[in-house]
Amino acid sequence: MKILGNPCVREALLYDRINGNVRCRTCEKLCVIKPGDTGFCKTRMNIDGKLYTLIYGDISSISANPIEKKPLFHFYPGSYALTIGSWSCNFTCPWCQNYMISKYPPNLRWSNYISPKEFVNMVGEYGCIGTSMSFNEPTLFLEYSVDVFKLAKLHGYYNTFVTNGYMTLEALQMLCNAGLDAVNVDIKGDAEAVWRYCGADVEKVWRNCIEFKRYGVHVEITTLIIPGVNDDEDCLRGIASRIKRDLGENTPWHVTQYYPAYKALEYNLYPKRTPVEILEKAWKIGHDEGLNYVYIGNVPGHDKEDTYCPKCSKLLIKRYIFSIIEYNLNPDNTCPRCGERIPIIGGYSKFTSTS
Repeated sequence: MKILGNPCVREALLYDRINGNVRCRTCEKLCVIKPGDTGFCKTRMNIDGKLYTLIYGDISSISANPIEKKPLFHFYPGSYALTIGSWSCNFTCPWCQNYMISKYPPNLRWSNYISPKEFVNMVGEYGCIGTSMSFNEPTLFLEYSVDVFKLAKLHGYYNTFVTNGYMTLEALQMLCNAGLDAVNVDIKGDAEAVWRYCGADVEKVWRNCIEFKRYGVHVEITTLIIPGVNDDEDCLRGIASRIKRDLGENTPWHVTQYYPAYKALEYNLYPKRTPVEILEKAWKIGHDEGLNYVYIGNVPGHDKEDTYCPKCSKLLIKRYIFSIIEYNLNPDNTCPRCGERIPIIGGYSKFTSTS
């Protein structure tokens, strides 16, 4: 099969040549790849001493999603983002809930190429006002994301990323300079849990969260609460206190309900959905640690998926799953009762997806 010449195969942006081998500098695994081989994620190949991505514009999934699904609760609430994913991942999480695409390498025989121009043109057609790279790990989509973000900005669209946060600082800088506006980063647990189950150094993820903030990117954090993995008080309190210390008390923290998927049962992980009382414990820990906006996710109708004023406790945004039921903020994003300014980027978008 001819590889070069396929529209999904492009020279990678970040790599070093090392005596015929190449070192990928896209994510912090920093794979050293021999000629003809691919790295850990199987999306990058050494071809004749050069590194190529195999997934440029190879779209495995596309959907017009509410921004609340990311979840991003403090960024253009009520709007829709045209969301895409590709293939594979650089983490080893055995509970992966998108394993149908994240645990499979690309297949160039069956690639589904959409050019950046075509994709950005689709944003408005689908009733969206922004883009989102999601579903599998979008760091692997670096080259495509950079091109899409630049083009989307020319059309006045926002750009978002839903990520495990394990990109290199160089890749992060490229994304930010191309026009990245908001990220939701998974903090999957403490150092031990993230190394054991994900094969990654969580300190690199925290470093990148801080760096995103430094670039002015809107940051929200998600932790999928898995009993026996990351639900103990020390772990949860450590995450909450670090969010406040490193990212600020107004950084939203989403504590979401797990359900067993992929190889969860093979790893003897919790065999049912996370009990709501454990999520409520995580919410209380976040609140006690001084976070102003902690949200319980994947429990439709729970009052802790709503936004309240941290000063006077007025209900400001009522949600049900990914829909906004009530929006009580003033146009300048202040509380109508006490005048407290609520840290939300953009106004309420009463758009409805046309997909």
